[in-house]
Amino acid sequence: MSEQLNIVMAQLNFLVGDIEGNTELIIAHAKRAADDLAADVVVFPELALTGYPPEDLLLRPSLKPRVERALQCILQQNLPSILVIGFPENTGDAVFNALLVAHQGDALAKYRKQCLPNYQVFDERRYFAPGGSACTIDLKGTKIAFTICEDLWEVEPARQARDAGAKMLININASPFHTSKLEERKELICKRSIEEGFPVVYVNLLGGQDELVFDGGSMAASEGELACLVPQFVEGLFPLQVQIDGSGKCQITAQQLSSGLSIEAQVYEALVLGLRDYVSKNRFSGVVLGLSGGIDSALSLAIATDALGSNRVKAVMMPFAYTSKLSLDCAERQAKTLGVDYQIIAIDEIYASFNNALKQEFQDLNVDVTEQNIQARARGVLLMAISNKKGLLVLTTGNKSEIAVGYSTLYGDMAGGFDVLKDVSKTLVYKLARYRNERQADIEAIPHEVIQRPPSAELAPGQLDQDSLPGYDILDAILELYVERDMSFASILGRGFQEADVKQVLRLVDQNEYKRRQGPIGVRLTKRGFGRDRRYPITNGWTLGE
Repeated sequence: MSEQLNIVMAQLNFLVGDIEGNTELIIAHAKRAADDLAADVVVFPELALTGYPPEDLLLRPSLKPRVERALQCILQQNLPSILVIGFPENTGDAVFNALLVAHQGDALAKYRKQCLPNYQVFDERRYFAPGGSACTIDLKGTKIAFTICEDLWEVEPARQARDAGAKMLININASPFHTSKLEERKELICKRSIEEGFPVVYVNLLGGQDELVFDGGSMAASEGELACLVPQFVEGLFPLQVQIDGSGKCQITAQQLSSGLSIEAQVYEALVLGLRDYVSKNRFSGVVLGLSGGIDSALSLAIATDALGSNRVKAVMMPFAYTSKLSLDCAERQAKTLGVDYQIIAIDEIYASFNNALKQEFQDLNVDVTEQNIQARARGVLLMAISNKKGLLVLTTGNKSEIAVGYSTLYGDMAGGFDVLKDVSKTLVYKLARYRNERQADIEAIPHEVIQRPPSAELAPGQLDQDSLPGYDILDAILELYVERDMSFASILGRGFQEADVKQVLRLVDQNEYKRRQGPIGVRLTKRGFGRDRRYPITNGWTLGE
């Protein structure tokens, strides 16, 4: 006689450190899953109780009693479904990244994560001790095992589960987004389901946390085939039916299979989610940004409006003598199209005041990039003043290509709290701008002229980016090899680039580490962004070579 097991994947957005709020979220969704979806099992993501990553909050002495009170509160609800909840277990001697399996007030089982990632953005070995054994429960005539995130990427934990007699594996995750991550996950769970001979259920976290974005995309695989894939970037409860035959074997037939998003769509949704959560979770009333009439600020404005709504976005055009009429016209038209609060504050008098104050200091010295930087810094002062007065977060608009080579002004266009394009190359900026316009064909969210015009900072007469940098197609190709793949000068040169271009780009990347350390955070999109997973010394004597 066969049985059906109803699993509900709780793909939810938690706030790091808000243990009480997260507990309420878990209880509310567990009740909904039981009442509306007849859930036998409700599965929550990794470290759902604290949010992920809690980082040094794990070292706070009050963490243990707070977590224990939260778990007791959940157990006291006497909920009808089996709950799988990620939490940090502090034993007094060590802290474990753990999960609790609970039912109607009883703790049925507990599992401790065995494989602790310590690469890229992960540093779990700083906080957690590893577990060492499998965890299974008996349910409806079958045996179910549990693991946590990285355990699935290694062979041993799933092998242990199989050897313990498991007929299905449930894996809870806090797996951050990067551009190829969904395909990597799909390939992995299909592979594990073949190797171990049981279905794999993969439940992932959703939401933005500082520079990380968790995209959801929870899924299940059975006999090497993807059986279920829920939408990325969508919060909710997603049911999954598992068939159990008389011998206890589990099978998941094809159910909800979300159509995949294009790379541009995935990236755009990640940027929107990352910005929305950063602004909202940090309780800013909205954002303000400088709208220059260029492609970067135009894309940033579109993302901000999609993330927050036009009523929470303010755009300021700050023209100077070198600002073209095209820039003024495009900025005003985009602001009106998107319905945001738009102001023009000229910086001519401010610039003159700075120069007058510095007149004696600069006597007998030639005009150079210093004067260009004063323009950018005047704009930064204005935006920060608006931020202070109105409680708005300043968005900077620099892209990854510019940040990599230092094509930005410290305390000028780098002044702000969040850079939504920080990990977006210039070539990708153009793709995203076109994608945004195609997605909503009835309006031109980003003016066509902005996409078509040559990029310029407009800090000097006739200035173009290409005057001081290689073309962006060349620049971005070199940056990908050097920054994201850590390839050497010699290896990059062997790819056919001009030696002068490679030397210039690598030298600029290395020289401008000090700038990047002082810039705002932004959404991570690649395997190696300028943030927590790329750490190079500012002071060093490293030379270009092999």
